[in-house]
Amino acid sequence: MTYTLTATVDLPWTEALDRTRDALSAQGFGILTEINVRSTFEAKLGAEAADAVGDYVILGACNPALASRALPAEPEIGALLPCNVVVRRNKDAAVTTIEAIDPQTMVQLSETPAVKEVADDAGTRLRAALAGLNEATE
Repeated sequence: MTYTLTATVDLPWTEALDRTRDALSAQGFGILTEINVRSTFEAKLGAEAADAVGDYVILGACNPALASRALPAEPEIGALLPCNVVVRRNKDAAVTTIEAIDPQTMVQLSETPAVKEVADDAGTRLRAALAGLNEATE
């Protein structure tokens, strides 16, 4: 089962992370949360665990206009918001991988037409953000 939308970019880690934030912003997504998994693992589990995961940040992206359409139609869908976007790079990798949850995952859990419409719109926006990352590196 594929549940993510993925882009791989030939960019240094920091630049890939910055461009991901910018690409999401250009599509109307704000970053509500940011979890630096590497730092958390290092603080809680030690350097070996941090090295095993590599550079790894989870961005909690939200498009308020889309959320305001989905939540009144199905308040429970809030448990799946915001959309998680992962920016990751193993220590020996030559590229950085960006993955976003495919909003169609929500549709599989809901029969509400408004949720499908929002998921379609969110998917279009996330695909555009990821495509923009690839275009920026060519």
